Amino acid sequence: MKPSTVTRTLFAVALTVLGTQCGDQSKPTASAASSTSSAGSAPAAGQSAVVDKDSKPDIPKIAVGSKDHTTLVAALKAAEYLDVVSNAGPFTVFAPTNDAFGKLPPGTVETLVKPENKEKLRDILEYHVAVSTFKPEMLRDGMTLNMANSGNVKVSVKDGKIKLNDSATIIATVPASNGIVHVIDAVLLPPAK
Repeated sequence: MKPSTVTRTLFAVALTVLGTQCGDQSKPTASAASSTSSAGSAPAAGQSAVVDKDSKPDIPKIAVGSKDHTTLVAALKAAEYLDVVSNAGPFTVFAPTNDAFGKLPPGTVETLVKPENKEKLRDILEYHVAVSTFKPEMLRDGMTLNMANSGNVKVSVKDGKIKLNDSATIIATVPASNGIVHVIDAVLLPPAK
């Protein structure tokens, strides 16, 4: 056989094998049908539901494990954002404590976690996330961080204390498998768009 005939024959065989292995994709398989019917009864768990007791915890697992971040975890769940910050990252999350949320005007948190305010809540949460890892020693006075909601946060450093937007101070730092968590003492509110 000529080389071009061999190539055409191999190509034809490959197409035949591929066609028989793929089958008719227009018909749902039994497993696909059962997963569709069960999907209506309960939402599928995302990345945040993965159980891994051997690796360093990811950002949501750190928050979930902290008694000082129950309000943040509730907000992440209400905004359906928990799985987003469970992904590979790397992320820097500025995590307000329960006391930080308590400094907001009365009723603010309760209003934000309502389903009709999900987008506004998500915007606020994304204003606490940078898509990169910024260790404390990397944060310099006058630096500007671009956040996941496309807003900017201004960093200032004075007497060894790192502040964000002149309102929130980093009070602790915890490394995570997918980035870093900086615990802060105030909620960062994005400027009006």
